[in-house]
Amino acid sequence: MLRILTGFVEELRAVGIPVSMVETIDAARGIEYVDLGSRSALRAVLGSTLVKNARHYSAFEAAFEAYFSAVGPRAGSVEDQARSEDARVLLAGLSGAAGLSGGGDGDDASDLVSALLRALQDRDQALLQAVVRASVDRLAAIEPGRPVGGAYYLYRVMRRLELEKVGAELTDVAARDATSSLERRLVSEEIERRLTEFRQMLRSEIRKRLVADRGPQAVARTLRRPLVEDIDLMAATRDQLVEAERVVHQLSRRLATRLSQRRRQHNRGRLDIRRTIRASLSTGGVPVDPRFRRPRPGRPEIVLLCDISGSVATFARFTMQIVYAIAAQFSRVRSFAFIDGMDEVTSFFGPGTDFPTAMRRIGAEAEVVWLDGHSDYGNAFATFRDRFLEDAVTTRTTVIVTGDARSNYHDANVEALRDISRSARALFWLNPEQQRYWDTGDSIMGAYSPWCDEVSEVRNLRQLERFVEKVSIPTTRPIRPIA
Repeated sequence: MLRILTGFVEELRAVGIPVSMVETIDAARGIEYVDLGSRSALRAVLGSTLVKNARHYSAFEAAFEAYFSAVGPRAGSVEDQARSEDARVLLAGLSGAAGLSGGGDGDDASDLVSALLRALQDRDQALLQAVVRASVDRLAAIEPGRPVGGAYYLYRVMRRLELEKVGAELTDVAARDATSSLERRLVSEEIERRLTEFRQMLRSEIRKRLVADRGPQAVARTLRRPLVEDIDLMAATRDQLVEAERVVHQLSRRLATRLSQRRRQHNRGRLDIRRTIRASLSTGGVPVDPRFRRPRPGRPEIVLLCDISGSVATFARFTMQIVYAIAAQFSRVRSFAFIDGMDEVTSFFGPGTDFPTAMRRIGAEAEVVWLDGHSDYGNAFATFRDRFLEDAVTTRTTVIVTGDARSNYHDANVEALRDISRSARALFWLNPEQQRYWDTGDSIMGAYSPWCDEVSEVRNLRQLERFVEKVSIPTTRPIRPIA
């Protein structure tokens, strides 16, 4: 068990869940007090000792299923578990067929479907378990050593069993005795719950066999789910974006608290030798009360230049959302959006702003389109330089550009970005595209890089949080000399 637990902890760390040595020791001690035959008890102990954030629990569940799929009450053969007459008949009739074919699309699954209907109607758990094992034996066609995930085998079984038709038939039979719409709805929900339970039993049986064949590490890699803060925002699905939207406020609040603490610590300043010695005279020359100089770092000004075209608009939205959530850490924040034109959009954001709605308003009301609505970084930077540079950017301003630098083969107009960079305290570029794709096709990232203090590949919320924290650290000196 200790070897399995160690591998399980390593898998959690590989996914991105922070697990310390002390927490691992706590988990090992907790296992001593639970029944190892109870999956729910073991899951509860490991979850309470190893997981500190509710967002990480889905990734924990996936890893748990891989490493502890075989955990359960010890039992004999399937015949010992199947105490109902239907289960015995099913096993007797199907044991030979499972051994002959080993699975395949040519097998007739009608007997399995009939047994499944009886098991679900009578709520016969023993028969249902027998159907699960017989279905995997005959229909999954699991090949030892083949690198295929469990979802593929689950699909094969469910397609042959036609669970939708099974559910419809069960609902029709049960609805005949229903006397009201409420009763019919309750019956429908109960049947759906039973089908969901059957799917879960199939998934667990397939996973158990894959773990026995390949080992938990290989199976865990196929089940890995990225944490919400590690989801690639450029390739995220709608559900993943909704999940990221729910947690971005929590990340921003935590970041603001951490920055506030670091600012208070920074305000302590350097040791003032003269004042310390003078104060030590009252304690016989012992400097028990050190005195420090009070620094005047000043809070940085932030100017955001955000490309809101295509898929990078999602990344721009999250960048603005985090920056505005910690706006108290800056002396001023101004935002500009562009596609092939540039316009200020600071007024679109404020306390309690709904950022998806604000981004839609920007697309409809702001002057971000100049010609054809295709990205043109050269013209956008030139527009910013001519219209806003003198008023928006000073030697205290940090300029942050977000975008993939894909300019549709338009003129890069590097001189415009050079003028912006020379006027600012620092200029950072956040590119949500993978670095290996920079300077390919219509990407002109290489042309702009020399005039940036730093160009970073920032593709997820974790990287974005780290960058904003770094920019927000107060300093008494500029990051680079002004050219």
